[in-house]
Formats: sequence, C-alpha cells, structure tokens
Amino acid sequence: MKVALLFAAFFASASAFAPVQQNARTQTSLFAEEMSKALPFMKRPPLLDGSMAGDFGFDPLGLSEINGVGIDLYWLAEAEIKHCRLAMMAALGNIWVEAYGPAPGCEMASAKNQMDAFWQLWDVHPQYIAAGLIGIMFVEAFSGIATTSGRESGMRAPGDFGLNPFGYAEDSPRLKKFKEQEIANGRLAMFAAAGQIMQGMTTGEGALENLASVFN
Repeated sequence: MKVALLFAAFFASASAFAPVQQNARTQTSLFAEEMSKALPFMKRPPLLDGSMAGDFGFDPLGLSEINGVGIDLYWLAEAEIKHCRLAMMAALGNIWVEAYGPAPGCEMASAKNQMDAFWQLWDVHPQYIAAGLIGIMFVEAFSGIATTSGRESGMRAPGDFGLNPFGYAEDSPRLKKFKEQEIANGRLAMFAAAGQIMQGMTTGEGALENLASVFN
C-alpha cells in the first residue's frame, strides 16, 4: 500500500510540472519569433513581419514606425527599390564607360574617374546635364503619383510599375525569388556605386584601374 501511494505521489508531481515545461517552451518559441533575424539581440519591429522582399527585421533606428511626417513603411520601401535600381545601373555604367568609352556625342568626357568625366561634359555640353535633370524631374513626378496612389489604394506593391515583358509576374514563387534578388543586388550596388565614386575621387582613377591596382 505504501509503495502504491509513493508511485501515485511521484506521477502526480511529474504531471504537475509538465504544463510548466510546455509553457516555458511556448514562451521561448514566441520570444525567438519576436527577435530580429538581422539583429538577434533586438526585437523585431512590429511592421517588419517578413512579408516584404528583403525584410530581415533590420531597423535599429525605428524608421519603419515613422508616420507623422508623411513617411511610412510603404514610402521607405519604394525609395529603397528606386535607389537599388539606380545604383545597379550606376555601378554597371561606371565600369562600362571606363572599359568601352563614353557615349556618342560625349567624347570629351574621357576621364576614367566618373566625377572628372561629369565635369568635362559640363564644361562643353551643360545642356546635356540640364536635359538629364529635367528628365529626372518627369520620372520623379510619375513615380510620386504612382507611389501616392498605390499607398492610398493598397493595390500596388512598392516599386511595381506593371513592367512584365517576360511574364514573370504570372509565376508567384519565381516572382518572389526575383524580388529578393533585386533587393539583395540593389543593396550591394549602392555600396559599389558609392565606393567607385569615392575611390575615384581619392585616386583620380577609374573603378577597373583601382581594382587592378589591388593585384599589382
């Protein structure tokens, strides 16, 4: 009889502790889900839930929660995609011009360093620069209208201008993969383009010349 009572007490005490362990595991799981993937020692910002391309919960300054100045997460995502696309063209353009020379009509911009080439073009054909700035104004106006209307309607994803010549938008998994690649390559290109310009201004040489000097 005493043995039976001991076994009963043992199992009762074990079952009493079981829910506590389960709750502990649940709390640990919820805690892990709330942490940022990019910064595991910080909590994930509420709006960065991983639904957007390139979202890893990186927001140490809390910019995703700024709404009172006309800037919200949608606007920031649109701005990032725009700069990603521009930086990818800039990084490739810097190398292309250095390797193959300037475009027709811009032969005077012969400097390998792109900042020097810019001022060479400005000295001879400032109207080219003015025309480029006017073109940028039109593009920004069109982009601003699309961003504002898309933010208000909720029917447009950031950076989506309906350009789909190869039909990638019809394949959701493939489209999601391309969006992730666009953001990843664009972020890298922003560093690359800035590095090309900064190093060119420091050394007076082009990106390829600076790269070659590393191995010499």
